[in-house]
Parts: sequence; structure tokens; C-alpha cells
Amino acid sequence: DMAMTNTNPLAAPKRPAAAASRRRDLLVLGGLFALVLVGLAGLAAATGWRETLDQIARLTVPEVVALLALSLVNYGFRGLRWHMFARRLGLPTGLAQDLRHFLGGFAMSVTPGRVGELVRMRWLRRETGWAFERTAPLVLVDRASDLAAMALILAAAVSLSAAGMAGAVPVVVLALAAAWVATRPALLAGMATWAFRILGVWPRLFARIRAASRSLARFTGAPVMLGAAVLGIVGWLAEGYAFHLLLMWMGSDVGFWTAVAIFVFATLAGGATGAPGGVGGAEAAMIGLLMLEGVALEVSVPATLIIRVTTLWFAIGIGFAVFPFAERISLRARDALEGG
Repeated sequence: DMAMTNTNPLAAPKRPAAAASRRRDLLVLGGLFALVLVGLAGLAAATGWRETLDQIARLTVPEVVALLALSLVNYGFRGLRWHMFARRLGLPTGLAQDLRHFLGGFAMSVTPGRVGELVRMRWLRRETGWAFERTAPLVLVDRASDLAAMALILAAAVSLSAAGMAGAVPVVVLALAAAWVATRPALLAGMATWAFRILGVWPRLFARIRAASRSLARFTGAPVMLGAAVLGIVGWLAEGYAFHLLLMWMGSDVGFWTAVAIFVFATLAGGATGAPGGVGGAEAAMIGLLMLEGVALEVSVPATLIIRVTTLWFAIGIGFAVFPFAERISLRARDALEGG
């Protein structure tokens, strides 16, 4: 079907178009990073450059390595969860292959709503021949698992910390509700049918959504969801612990659970803004919550900058390192499948 080939967003792009898209992505990334730096630099200038730079200079190389290592723990555990979901779905992929897809998708983390991470499904289609509607549940359940794990961590952190974060309660409820909806096959299929009847357009798209939602039944078992929850919680707690260590090293220990609550809340709040990667919103929330805990701007600003660089931007860097290999390997696999 030529029409489907031309309109499929996951179809293999032409090489010149792919190169132009890569340049555009790099420009967007650079622009977003520059905007964040400008905003944080403005706050640093308001509080005094010397104080801010002194706080950054207090960090040693081993401490920075420790922060990056804890981020790798997060990516590793969530990558294992992706592999577990892929096996549950029945994909004929191995651990190294699944980790390559998962890490390579980080290159698209700062697309609106992180929709760029759907590139993982393009790689899966090239390497396995599975269509979009068969692999879509993998992306959906992975995102739902992240929401559920972060909501559970935030609920525990708020209840165990001394911080007054009443505003976190609706965030926890919304995150858990979104995770629940995303793993209800009948509900999602019904919503797709309702949306099509209201809009009356894109019949193929809504048919694919209904087909994909039915595959979610593979993930609703208690053992699968429990395993996913454990892997997600351990992963996100590792980055929360990194934030706690960072604040201690900068002389502003607010307590482990308070640091975790601030980190997770800011991450969720940034994502809720719809901004690519939560850029802007997450930083503002983090600085504001740290100030409510009595942390001075000359500490909260560099702490926010450092933790975002060693988590979000570190992941994006890994994604851009892995992306070309994932693309080349998937193209070779596609050629082999077509040639076979």
C-alpha cells in the first residue's frame, strides 16, 4: 500500500532527509540547552558569580563520576525493564539489542512529549519485521511504568520527609491515574473508538491504536507489573540519591527523602509542562522547592544545573553516541530481511 508507506511516521527516512532531521535535532538541543544556561546564568548573576562558581568548584572529579554512575544505574535498570517487556511481548530480540534500542532512543528525549523516542519502533520494525501496532504497546507500557514508579517514590518520599509538599499529592494521583489508564486495554480501545466517532478522521490510525491497545493484556499480570515496578523504583531512586549526595557535598543537606521528593516532583512537573525533556519547568520547580527548604540561590542554582547535566543531558549524550550504531545496524538488518 503506497499511501500507507508515504504517510507512516515510522517509515525509513530518505538519507538526505535523515541528515537534515539530525541537524535540526542538534540545533533544537543546542537551543534548549542554551536557554537553560541563560536562565540559570541570570540567577547566578543575581546572587553573585563568585558564590555560584565556588559551589561548583567544590565538587571533585570522583564525585562527578559518582553522579554519572548513579545515572547509569537508572538507565541500566530501566533498560532491563525494557528487555523484560520486549520478551513478554514476544519480540525475538536479545538483551544487547534491546539495550541498544533503549539507550539510542534517549537521543530523542527532548522532542515534545518525547514522541521522538518512537524511533525505537522503527528500529524494531527494520530488525524484526514487526509492524507499528505490534510494538506500540512496548513504548506505552514502558512510559506507564515510569509514571507509576515515580509516583510511588514521590508518595513515599513526601510521607517520610519533613518537607511540606502538599502540592505533590495531585501530581502523585495524576501520575498513577495516567499509568493505570495506559495499561487498561479495553479502556484505551474504547477511547480510540470514541475519538474516531467524534473526529471522523484518520481511520487507519485509530484502528492501529485499537489493535495496539489489545496487546497490552500481555503486561497486566501481577508478576510482570511487580517486576517492572521494582526495576523502575530502583532506577529512579538511584538518581534521587545522586541529588541527595550532591546537596550534601555542596553543604546543603536537606535529608535523603526530601531530596528525592524534590528531584522526582521536579522531573514530573517538568514533563507535565509538555516542554521537550521538561526543560525549563523542571529546573524552575527544583530551584523553587530547594528555596522553600532554605537552600540559598547560590547553592540551588548550581545544584540544579549539575544534576540536570548528569541526568537528562548525560542520557541525551549517550543517546547520540548510540543512535548512529542503532541506525546502521537496523538498516543492515532490514536489507538482510528484504534480501532473504
